[in-house]
Amino acid sequence: MSTTEINSAEMIKTILIADDAEINRDIIKIIFDEQYNIIEAKDGAEAIEAIIEHKDNLSLIFLDLIMPNNSGLDVLDFMNKEGYINTIPVIMITGEATEKSDEKAYEYGASDIIYKPFAPKVVMRRAKNIIELFEHRISLEEKLEKRTKELKSSKKKLQKTNEFLINALSSVVEFRSLETGDHIKRVKYFTSKLLEYLMEFFPQYGITEEQASLITHASALHDIGKIAIADNILLKPGKLSDDEYEEIKNHTIYGCEILEKFHQDDNPFYQYCYDICRHHHERHDGNGYPDGLKGDEIPLCAQIVSIADVYDALVTERVYKSPYAVEEAVRMIKEGECGEFAPDVLYCFDLAKYDFFNVTEKSFSFIEETI
Repeated sequence: MSTTEINSAEMIKTILIADDAEINRDIIKIIFDEQYNIIEAKDGAEAIEAIIEHKDNLSLIFLDLIMPNNSGLDVLDFMNKEGYINTIPVIMITGEATEKSDEKAYEYGASDIIYKPFAPKVVMRRAKNIIELFEHRISLEEKLEKRTKELKSSKKKLQKTNEFLINALSSVVEFRSLETGDHIKRVKYFTSKLLEYLMEFFPQYGITEEQASLITHASALHDIGKIAIADNILLKPGKLSDDEYEEIKNHTIYGCEILEKFHQDDNPFYQYCYDICRHHHERHDGNGYPDGLKGDEIPLCAQIVSIADVYDALVTERVYKSPYAVEEAVRMIKEGECGEFAPDVLYCFDLAKYDFFNVTEKSFSFIEETI
């Protein structure tokens, strides 16, 4: 085989099917054989060997839960310890599903679980969705890492750095959350409208047009820490356990850890990004997180973004909830059902609610021009 043929073969996307039942391997192989290079393993030990050998080409692993010589969970445990679970998605396959085994599989990092007997079209669609999600996320993360290294060795202006971070980092988060990208646009728009009313009716805060613009753009990074949350928690369609909820809350901390890598002394934009990322879940009465700040201890920029974020979360569909009507969302916020907000910020929200109503019902194609 020539060098060109070897390189071409190495580029072929590969799926590993690990199952001790040959018929199950054959069924899955038939589904994907025309589009992917298929390798097989009849037990857990062979699966681990295949992962080590083909780790750079694996697009997906179908992993049987019950196998000899290391179970599916043993293989997942190995992948966690070696760091493979972050770059290779795994779909567990099982015919003996239990709540405990499903929970354990997700805890170990499985992206999905399918049950025997298989529905080929469903298996194909779910597998392709997961492959595309991982490929897109990894591509963005690689571009981000490469670009970050370039910026560290260059003298480019901070504005270009900010624009890159906003576009790249927020895109990673929204894609992982299975959102379209409109959440970032809406939060930026709602933030800009709240700041307009704040500047008009509360000039004592001294917010300038330039500061309002910086805060609006910084709002796009409020959830950047979610990139560090595992898929099985971030994408869970049902109620989170107490431990899972505590991990979700950590996105405020993780986001700041990411931003600290780009720390710039005496840079107001960086400070707005940091304050918003860390404190957009704080509440006026001190019942928020992560620091339990209260009243004026909470940076004003974070208070503004907080109410914009809460409103958008209420009126849009999420994996764990249906959307609330806009009138109901406003009532819930004003009556404190989503936590207590500062009186001045709540007053601005009341003034801006009709702007929010109109935008919630329309296309967001025009928003980029307004912010």
